[in-house]
Amino acid sequence: MVVNGATAWLLHHGHEHDLNLRGAYLHMLADAAVSVAVAAAGAAILMTGWLWLDPAMTLVVGVFIVWSTLGLLRDATNLALHGVPGSVESAEVRAYLARLAGVENVHDLHIWAMSTTETAMTAHLVCPAGHPGDTFLDAAAHEIGDRFGIRHVTLQVELGHCGKGC
Repeated sequence: MVVNGATAWLLHHGHEHDLNLRGAYLHMLADAAVSVAVAAAGAAILMTGWLWLDPAMTLVVGVFIVWSTLGLLRDATNLALHGVPGSVESAEVRAYLARLAGVENVHDLHIWAMSTTETAMTAHLVCPAGHPGDTFLDAAAHEIGDRFGIRHVTLQVELGHCGKGC
């Protein structure tokens, strides 16, 4: 119980941002909770003779484990399906890109998690006045990293006006 609790405490820092750490943290926390539940139920059974406490405590621990892992399952499924990470608002990224000087429209915006800690993004920028240059693209990619935590940015510039499909 002490080892599992201490391990869970050590893993607590950073478990909000890393799916692997969260899984290990929840596993250790559940193991500690099971140990506490077994000891408490055993002591209560010895003192009262109520044998039904054992299956009741098993049900309580099972519900705790299922409830605590639902978020982990949701995030793991989102990662496996290349969904937009929960920490990123794609509408805000699109709005930022659309406000850039010379950008008429943004389309084909795709944001996905490459791993539990790295996010990637691609987008097409319609720039009728011509290619804005590498400095513009580098600055936009850097700002996207700072604002949204997306470090792998690919921006494609399209010349001309936005037609159908944009």
